[in-house]
Amino acid sequence: MTRHLFGTDGIRGIPGEPPLDEATLTAIGEALGAHLRKKEPRPRILIGMDTRLSSLDLALQIERGAAFAGAELSFAGVITTPGVACLVREKGYSAGVVISASHNPFTDNGVKLISGSGMKFSDEVEMELEREIAARHSATRRPGEWALEPPQPDPSLDEYYLAWLRGFALPGAKLEGMKLVLDCANGAASALGPELFRRLGARVTAIHAEPDGRNINADCGSLHPASLQRAVVENRAALGVAFDGDADRAIFSTAAGRIVDGDGVLLAAARHMKAAGTLKGDAVVGTTMTNLGLERALAAEGLRLVRAPVGDRYVLEEMLRLGANLGGEQSGHVIFLDDSIIGDGLLTALIIASLVSMKGPLEMLTAGLTVYPQKILNVRVKEKPPLDSLPGVAQALAEANQTLGKSGRIVVRYSGTESLARVMVEAERAEDVERFTESIARAIRTAIGTS
Repeated sequence: MTRHLFGTDGIRGIPGEPPLDEATLTAIGEALGAHLRKKEPRPRILIGMDTRLSSLDLALQIERGAAFAGAELSFAGVITTPGVACLVREKGYSAGVVISASHNPFTDNGVKLISGSGMKFSDEVEMELEREIAARHSATRRPGEWALEPPQPDPSLDEYYLAWLRGFALPGAKLEGMKLVLDCANGAASALGPELFRRLGARVTAIHAEPDGRNINADCGSLHPASLQRAVVENRAALGVAFDGDADRAIFSTAAGRIVDGDGVLLAAARHMKAAGTLKGDAVVGTTMTNLGLERALAAEGLRLVRAPVGDRYVLEEMLRLGANLGGEQSGHVIFLDDSIIGDGLLTALIIASLVSMKGPLEMLTAGLTVYPQKILNVRVKEKPPLDSLPGVAQALAEANQTLGKSGRIVVRYSGTESLARVMVEAERAEDVERFTESIARAIRTAIGTS
């Protein structure tokens, strides 16, 4: 069975339209509650959300269905996705629900389901939930048939999460007085991020930390770091951090205003962990999108890069298979498996800030990382047939691969959350990158692109 609702990062869509219409959302909550009741008579579910205008309504609709199925609900209010995962795992909830579309604009939203282990549900469980959602969809309660009072957030949940995070400051780190700039993307980290670092004594300048429901990720955050770079230089800060809307990602600005993405984070962390004797298997797990420069920089340290398919769930699966404890994505989604089973932007920021306070500027921690020219083009598509079944696309790929040989890489894949085909070309020469991203993207547009 092919999953139709769940992508690589939950269920995404436009609020009010399938699959984020009221009937489907109520069915999702009801199906989750019914699934959990197979193992326990009164499952406990924790719901959290980001700052989007639509998030509270979606949370209420999920809550309605789950309560109808006999679940007991707790509400964390605005909180990061990894915050919900932490609380589910540490406080023994049966499952968690996060209302968020991560780095997408405010017009989108989504539902992320988290198992009692703090991990996303497996593909198999998601397929089972899809069957249960379909079965309950037509039988869900009519709008207004019964209602719940808007839930009140439990402030003790934020406090627990912040205390848990503070425990991961590295031994010997001195954050007292350290000047930091945090770009909170007007999202879930807007309150939590500055509070965490201020409690550790840092001098924090917070930007894009005034959410209004519509400005989440708007020209800010990890996808739009230009204002972070300027603010770091203007404030003479030691480090800048940009989160995405639900703060499972973090990318960084050096004191000089140079961006360091997830690849640079992995290199800095791998070097520290190797020196400390804590890096397991002399391996780091990346993805097919991880820059060739990181692979070569790790090799120079006697470490190997193992690539997984794009998506944090697949990085985690490969880490568990290998017994590795460090992995992540170029986007800034990094997993420190000894500390957390999923990527946590606030945790990543704390570890990198600790390293900078102990060992010096981030430029030094990432020295030797040559970032090879890489370009990603997104092509909006009307359907998602196998790409190698499209003759024009296959021909464009064959030409590119033959020309580049071992001097470059090509990754073409469909997005798991949007109607997009992503074309990534990486090569030693920038002109090859430009030439082949354009030729492959043009072939996809011709075959299956939208008008």
